[in-house]
Amino acid sequence: MSAAVDLLTFGESMVSLRSPGPLSAGGSLGMHVAGAESNVAVGIARLGHTVTWAGVLGADPHGDFILRQLRSEGLGVRHRVDLTRGTGVMFLEQRTADISRAYYYRAGSAGSTLRRDDIESALDAGAKVLHLTGITAALGPLPLEAVEYAAERAAREGILVSLDVNYRSKLWSRDEARSALAPIVRHAGIVIASEDELDLLNSNHGSPRGTGNGGSGAEASMAAGLLDRGVREVVVKRGADGACVYTAAGCLEKQAVPVSSIDTVGAGDAFTAGYLSALLDGDDLAERLQRGVLAGAFAVSTAGDWEGLPRRGELGLLGDHLLGNTQR
Repeated sequence: MSAAVDLLTFGESMVSLRSPGPLSAGGSLGMHVAGAESNVAVGIARLGHTVTWAGVLGADPHGDFILRQLRSEGLGVRHRVDLTRGTGVMFLEQRTADISRAYYYRAGSAGSTLRRDDIESALDAGAKVLHLTGITAALGPLPLEAVEYAAERAAREGILVSLDVNYRSKLWSRDEARSALAPIVRHAGIVIASEDELDLLNSNHGSPRGTGNGGSGAEASMAAGLLDRGVREVVVKRGADGACVYTAAGCLEKQAVPVSSIDTVGAGDAFTAGYLSALLDGDDLAERLQRGVLAGAFAVSTAGDWEGLPRRGELGLLGDHLLGNTQR
């Protein structure tokens, strides 16, 4: 039997064809791997942990490319090849310096057929943390069933469940997301969301009581409601304003690391990888937030979904850096 890994995650990884300008103008495209779950998996692996990613790929060059990239990052891969469907593709254009736009070609993809038995063997092998996202749940009834099964089983077997909402309006409506995700929360020990995603985990649309410790009133109120339902840590990503974590003890905040931002795609996944890495190391909440914002800073100051994510020995590069500095 395989040894338990530090983190297990599953979902759809796609080929991302990135354009440095408007797609309508033509030009060259760079080929990358995109997927919130695989982004987190790569970030965790680079920080020195053992990771398994599970998913479904097409029998095509795109699937081969994804496998090669993930394996080259040291990930354990448990995948099924669907001979009848293609690997999902997305185009990403840098429309302006501040706005990127994604165009998905994933309907009916191999990844959207992910089902319960695709992740059973990975769960059989064991993990310390199971990381889930709302993106996988949005892909269809079978992926949603797989997420529900994995969350329930992991919690029952003592595996810490991490749930990142990662709402995608192009995949489902807010009401659909709320109906699907709110019941899964009861299995989660850690919930990760932006402030505008927290209400998607509240099935009754109500306003839970506030914590009175940091954050906006609405944010603190919704976080308190999740804590009342058994979540241990509610982590709120605030982008350029940093992040915070709510626990029964109150709210702890951390400012973002100031860097020159060139590409915000994947920044939230980088933060999640840093936070969970520090948790796996046994670090306290302040240290988890610190590693999260550091990883996020690497992500926004480098190009690509995950290519610029730090290795453990590089975390100090942004500790006391000066913008434009060359390390010699």
